[in-house]
Amino acid sequence: MTARFPGVQMSLVTTPVSQLAVCAQCAGTRVTRITMTLTDGSVVDFASCHTCEHKTWTEAGTGLDVSDVLRKAQKVRA
Repeated sequence: MTARFPGVQMSLVTTPVSQLAVCAQCAGTRVTRITMTLTDGSVVDFASCHTCEHKTWTEAGTGLDVSDVLRKAQKVRA
């Protein structure tokens, strides 16, 4: 907090509330969401709730099991 902005918490990144990820389990908004491209080229989203610790993997809006994510992330050996 700085003296120039009394009572205002400062952050390097500010996301509007309407754009926050929401946990499917507890509806909390303390969620980390990361989009990544796996080894097989699949684009997936990983979400982890800081409130209830629920974790999800999705691809194009469809839920993925962790075993599917691990299979998609394997390196193909020649």
